[in-house]
Amino acid sequence: MLRKFVCLSTFAFLALTVSCKKEDASSKIDANAIEVPPASPDAIQPDVMVGGPNATEEPPVVKASMPPADGKYPVMSFGKSEHDFGTIAEGDTVDYTFDFKNSGESDLIITDAKGSCGCTVPEFPKDPIKPGKSGKIKVSFNSAGKPGMQSKTVTITTNTAKGKEVLTIKSSVTPKAK
Repeated sequence: MLRKFVCLSTFAFLALTVSCKKEDASSKIDANAIEVPPASPDAIQPDVMVGGPNATEEPPVVKASMPPADGKYPVMSFGKSEHDFGTIAEGDTVDYTFDFKNSGESDLIITDAKGSCGCTVPEFPKDPIKPGKSGKIKVSFNSAGKPGMQSKTVTITTNTAKGKEVLTIKSSVTPKAK
């Protein structure tokens, strides 16, 4: 009985959604609107905040919309950008710390780091890294429920010329005995 009710409710919802009146785009043009000329390049701010305290989708992220005024970018140089944990047992949590250096000419700012999966968790420095200085990004991998060959990535959002850097971890996870 409940299943029949849910099916009928879903069908009714879809029927109402699909049958809604669609308006022509030209009917939405405001005759009293004024045209605003595009801003001059001097008016563009080098950093734009995306999201914010009232945004529901994402936390604030600094997005580089223009190259630095002096044309000098930071450069994120890794000793290695891939690590293989080898063979581990399913359920183990393993960590690796990637070392990097800012070999560029301005402060390196890491605004975000995300694993390709919830099992891959990065920890990154929140403070700017001065030119010539080093930093570390610790990546933890939880192999619970991940038997077999695994390859995961961490995407780092930065203010480098590329804007993104990618680290890779790999492992062969031995399944738990059943």
